[in-house]
Amino acid sequence: MARTAMFSKFHFSRVFQRVTGLSPGRFLSAVRLQEAKRLLASTSLTVTDISHRVGYSSVGTFSSRFTSSVGLSPTKYRQLKSITPQMSAAGWEDTTGNEPVTTVRGDISSPLKDQPIFAGLFPDRILEGQPVRYVILPKPGPYVLEDVPQGEWHLMAQSVAPGREDAVDHAPGGDEALCIGRHGPITVRPGTHTKVADLHLRPMRPLDPPVLLALRDLLSVNVPQLTH
Repeated sequence: MARTAMFSKFHFSRVFQRVTGLSPGRFLSAVRLQEAKRLLASTSLTVTDISHRVGYSSVGTFSSRFTSSVGLSPTKYRQLKSITPQMSAAGWEDTTGNEPVTTVRGDISSPLKDQPIFAGLFPDRILEGQPVRYVILPKPGPYVLEDVPQGEWHLMAQSVAPGREDAVDHAPGGDEALCIGRHGPITVRPGTHTKVADLHLRPMRPLDPPVLLALRDLLSVNVPQLTH
């Protein structure tokens, strides 16, 4: 890929990460898992066949990475297509020995004016795995994430148009029905009390990392603001 772009390997990697937010290897891994989601939802291929099709030689490794990124095992995802990820109200444990007292707040705007929004704090610039804290808004507006532990977090948010909650495909030129936003990193240190981070969602682009976390029920139910 670097030779095709007429860059050195290291310069290509730096440019790619600056544009997408992820290294080429991490982006490729996300694309593979996104394709696995699509195949699980739309074909009758076995999990073994799918793991091989998306580039894994070990079914165990594929299943483990799929589960950690999506929040469901491949078999469970196929059965339910997409469900609310099992995230505890406490989020990740704070291992610093200090009580988390930081609040992250702000305002989220979106082209999808009346659609629910999921927003969470993640260690990387991709919607995968378990967020340290998250909030579900019934529509664009102010949000609050309380008791954020110390660390460096990326605020990631997503909203989808009705009928597109699974969001397993990328439109070639961008996807108006799938809007995302990211802000960060947000650094929380001892003594930090409030961080303000406003976010504007925009249509997803082909170079945006795939959304791996299963969010269908979170975004398809218009409920009062929920925070965890």
